[in-house]
Amino acid sequence: MHYPNVSPAVFLARPNRFVAEVLLDSVPTTVHVKNTGRCRELLVPGAAVWLTKSGNPNRKTAYDLIAVQKGDRLINLDAQAPNQVFFEWASAGHFLPDLTLLKPEQKHGDSRFDFYWETAARRGFVEVKGVTLEQDNAVYFPDAPTERGVKHLHGLAAAQAEGYDCTVCFVIQMAQADFFAPNETTHPAFGQALREAAQAGVRVLAYCCDVAPDRLEMGQAVAVRLNVGGR
Repeated sequence: MHYPNVSPAVFLARPNRFVAEVLLDSVPTTVHVKNTGRCRELLVPGAAVWLTKSGNPNRKTAYDLIAVQKGDRLINLDAQAPNQVFFEWASAGHFLPDLTLLKPEQKHGDSRFDFYWETAARRGFVEVKGVTLEQDNAVYFPDAPTERGVKHLHGLAAAQAEGYDCTVCFVIQMAQADFFAPNETTHPAFGQALREAAQAGVRVLAYCCDVAPDRLEMGQAVAVRLNVGGR
């Protein structure tokens, strides 16, 4: 996926989950943050960030904060991007080469999954999770407790037991991580639910991305370690 009208800026502060204060062309500017996660290790004063201009002229904030520099690593922060990246990647035949249907936002039971798919012989669901938390070249999810994420994993395991082929795909919004693991320190229940889902037959995938300030695309698969204690 590509972003139009991208501009560099300098991060100053984050008054709440939804907005940030930045210096844009040396002018203090309030921008929308497209990620409600904590991102405490990323959004630090003085960090280089990138913005894309909103297409809505009536919005209070004219820009969205979409990426941040952490050392030598560029990290995409757009929480909506992983679903779009997965959709583009899967539509190009990289998820399953014989897809006949890929439908976003499908309700099943008391869950709503990110994607429903079909081939001539099979059908299933995919839940996509964006990953922005990195430490020592390993990446972890979640960066804050997510009861919703646990519910999604239980729902995938239940659908798998009903005969669907289910997958959880962690889209790592940065390049070149060594491995992915659940963040046991922040939310041990998520790690347990992920292991239970895997034991029930749910596929657990993780992919790094090719990242530029104006672009995010699915990259190489990353090893998944389900029994690594988180950061």
